[in-house]
Amino acid sequence: MIIINIEELLKKNNKSKYWLCKQMNITSRNLNRIIKQETDSISFRYIEDFCEFLNCTTGDLIKIK
Repeated sequence: MIIINIEELLKKNNKSKYWLCKQMNITSRNLNRIIKQETDSISFRYIEDFCEFLNCTTGDLIKIK
């Protein structure tokens, strides 16, 4: 199972989901779907934005469980 590690990275950076939504121009519903693993795919644009705004690498963002 692939885990998108957004919540842990937000805590590490002292940022909120609201802040991330505003930075990425994404709805909170879509962000929560990604966090809760309720989506089948994620665009490379989102992966790039997550890494930029959360100051991380793809290895930090994406985990395999």
